[in-house]
Amino acid sequence: MSHHTARESYRKLSERINRFPQGAPPTELLFRILEVLFTPAEAGLVALLPIKPFTAETAARLWKKPEAEAHNILETLASRGMMLDIDSRHGQMFAMPPPMAGFFEFSMMHIGGYYDQKLLAELFHQYLNVEDDFVKALFATGETQIGRAFVNERVLTAENTLHVLDYERASQVVETASNIGIGNCYCRHKASHLGRNCEAPMDICMTFNSTASSLIKHGIARRVDKAECHDLLAQARDRNLVQFGENVRERVSFICNCCGCCCEAMLAAKRFAVLNPINTTNFLPEIADHKCSGCMKCADVCPVEAMGMVSAGDPRHHKRKKAKVNEEICLGCGVCARVCDKQAIALKQRGRRVITPVNTAHRTVVMAIERGKLQDLIFDNQALASHRAMAALLGVILKLPPLKQAMASQQMKSHYLDNLLSSRKSKRAEA
Repeated sequence: MSHHTARESYRKLSERINRFPQGAPPTELLFRILEVLFTPAEAGLVALLPIKPFTAETAARLWKKPEAEAHNILETLASRGMMLDIDSRHGQMFAMPPPMAGFFEFSMMHIGGYYDQKLLAELFHQYLNVEDDFVKALFATGETQIGRAFVNERVLTAENTLHVLDYERASQVVETASNIGIGNCYCRHKASHLGRNCEAPMDICMTFNSTASSLIKHGIARRVDKAECHDLLAQARDRNLVQFGENVRERVSFICNCCGCCCEAMLAAKRFAVLNPINTTNFLPEIADHKCSGCMKCADVCPVEAMGMVSAGDPRHHKRKKAKVNEEICLGCGVCARVCDKQAIALKQRGRRVITPVNTAHRTVVMAIERGKLQDLIFDNQALASHRAMAALLGVILKLPPLKQAMASQQMKSHYLDNLLSSRKSKRAEA
């Protein structure tokens, strides 16, 4: 009977996790991962929590426990990275991070932490790299992705620099962050337990703002100042690593410094290339054929295999090669331009600018609409019982383009939302 009860707790937790916009399809492997990360009692309690941030008082009400006891349970979970502990203007709040980028990574960021990390590495590898369901749900569904590439600022020309917006620069994320935490790279740490990690730096995973504050508080990340973080960015660029960060303009929560061999985002970009699993920069490499020597350095460092070699068409040197970029899958990171000692590669503007969500709330709503999960945000375990929270979510919807508004209305089949959107259109027409 106890085994059945525990199994039911993990099943309910997996269903609750799968309500995140990016999803985590429940499989036997996910159950095994959750068994490592949560006790059966914890799984049953966390399954009852809202998706959106909440207070200990809310948890106590849902759990039918005293608030002090609920607070201690939440703090224990936060100490292991299974919960984020957020100081807000409304007081202390808690939020369960999504699987990625979230508690999967946090469980591996603390070396010698609370878990059997070798076992976790093996389970994560099977769940992410052998089974397809989770990675497809995370990286290959919808137009709006959880992460985006940042351009290598060192290779920008003076002209290009004029067109780079602040939020497109990793350096600006560092400059505007209220807190900066550095932890171990989940991807390379996982690969090290499997005996297949590369030599890229491990202690280089960057978190910012409220996420960093929680991870620092609980010893999962170490606090650094802006100068050290800039130094780490420089080291990453020197190693031809790609900056991959949260796909928002304001208050970015993470930037990973990714290699093409270990990092999940880059591996997904290669596996599901045509589905564009990573939002790109607004640049593309442009190759000056007459300068290209065909040395293959650019192809060797490209993390998503977008750069290749083709015949140069030289009648006097039939074996001569030249670089050619596949613009359909190129991230626009600029790593190729950095390594070209012939200066044959320069970055150019994409024909159409890539749209980046304003903030986490904006991205979450759009992802939920695209993935058919808007109702999970609206009816979120009493999290949106307050008028303020409901108004905030509807405010995001009202600012979306007409197509996304129509998708939201169709999913909700709500007369109230239809009337609200129609009223908004009428006011715009009158204006």
